[in-house]
Amino acid sequence: MDAHKQLTIGLFGFGVVGEGLYKVMHQTPSLNASIKRICIKHPGKKRNAPEELFTTDKDELLNDPEINVIVEVIDDSEAAFQIVSKAIRNGKAVVSASKKMLAEHLAEVLEMQQTTGEPFLYEAAACASIPVIRNLEEYYDNDLLHSMKAIVNGSTNFILTKMFEDKLDFKQALILAQQLGFAESNPKLDVEGYDAVNKWTLLLAHAYGILDNPNNIVFTGIHNIQAGDAVVAKEKNYHIKLVAQAQKLLNGKVAAFVLPQFVKNDDHLAFVRNEYNGVVIESGFADKQFFYGKGAGSFPTASAVLSDISALRYQYRYEYKKLYHHHPHELTHDFFVKVYISFDDLKYVPKESFEWVEEWHAMEERKYLVGVLPFRELAEKTWWRENNNSLILSPEPVIEDIEIRKLKKKSLELAGLFDWN
Repeated sequence: MDAHKQLTIGLFGFGVVGEGLYKVMHQTPSLNASIKRICIKHPGKKRNAPEELFTTDKDELLNDPEINVIVEVIDDSEAAFQIVSKAIRNGKAVVSASKKMLAEHLAEVLEMQQTTGEPFLYEAAACASIPVIRNLEEYYDNDLLHSMKAIVNGSTNFILTKMFEDKLDFKQALILAQQLGFAESNPKLDVEGYDAVNKWTLLLAHAYGILDNPNNIVFTGIHNIQAGDAVVAKEKNYHIKLVAQAQKLLNGKVAAFVLPQFVKNDDHLAFVRNEYNGVVIESGFADKQFFYGKGAGSFPTASAVLSDISALRYQYRYEYKKLYHHHPHELTHDFFVKVYISFDDLKYVPKESFEWVEEWHAMEERKYLVGVLPFRELAEKTWWRENNNSLILSPEPVIEDIEIRKLKKKSLELAGLFDWN
C-alpha cells in the first residue's frame, strides 16, 4: 500500500469500540480511508450508522476485492481468529483489538504474516490508547531492555482505587465499576487476571522475543484481595495494584508474571488511578520511561485502531526484531519473590515452603506474614490463591540466587523474633 492509496475497510463488530471507530473516522477526513461494510452478529438492533452498511455475512467483507483492510473488534476470540486467518490468506491487511485471540494464537498469526507478507497490527489490544507496542518495536528494538512493569487492566485498577481511596470492599467496588461501564456484567476475565495476562503475552513477544501461551505465565487477579489488605498497605505507605512485570535476570533469562503488588507512594504506578493504564520501561541507558493513558473505553481504544489503520498507508508492519534478529529470551521460574500473604488459618499456608519469614502478625482476626518464597512455589502450587488466602508481592519483589544467601543469613539472625505457633 502506498501513502496515497485509498484504504477500504471491512469492519467486524459495532459495539463500544466499533462504533467509536466509526465516529472517529468521520472526524479524520485526512486519513483517506472509508468503511465499506460492517459485519454484525445481531441484525435487529438500532445502530447509529446507515442501515445499508451492515451485513451478517462475513464473506461479503472477506471476499470483496475492493476491501483491502479488515478491522476486527469483536469479543469472540475463536470467531476472530477464523476471520483474520481468512483475511490474511485473501491478501488483506488486518487490524485487531482482540487480545485473547492474539495471545492464544500469536505463533500462528506470525506464521501467516511470514508466509503472506500481509501486515497485522494490534496496538489497541495491549493498553488501548498507549502506543506501547510501537515503542517496543521501534525505540527498544535493541537488547538493552532491563525491565517492564505495567498496569494493563483498567477495570481492576478502578476497583482497587475505590477499595483504597473510598474504603469500599471488593464487591461494592465491582458493582460500581459495572454501573460505570468499566467492568463487564461477567467480570471474571478482568478481576481474575485473564485479560491482563493476555495483554502481557503480547508485550513479552515485542519486548523480549518470548512467544509463550498465557497459561504458562504465573498470574492471578484481585478477587482475593481483602479490605484488611488495603489497611495494611496504608499503614506501610503503599498502594495495591495488579502489576504485570517482566525483568531480565543476571543469567539473561526473564522473570515474568501478573500478580497483585504493593507499590510505593513515589512509584510511577502509584499515580495510575481509576480506569487508567501505565507502563514503566527501564533500559540500559535511557533509565525509566513512563507511559500513561486511558486503558479502556470507546474513543481511547478506537484511537489506537485508527493509528494502526493510518500506519498501513506507509506499509508499516511489526518486525518482531527481538524474535527474528536477536537471540530470543526465555522465561524462567528460577528466582525468589518477597510476598505478603494474609489468611484466616495458618494450616492453609505451607510454612516449610518459605526460605524465611520477616514479619508475622497473628494477633488480628485475619493474620498475615511477609516472607520469601521460591517463585516455583507459585508456578507449581495453588494454595496461595485458595482457602481465602490473599497474596500480594512486595515492592521490587524479585530476588535472584546471588542475593538470597546474604539475605538469608541476615534473616536467620532475626528469626528468633518470630514464633510460628
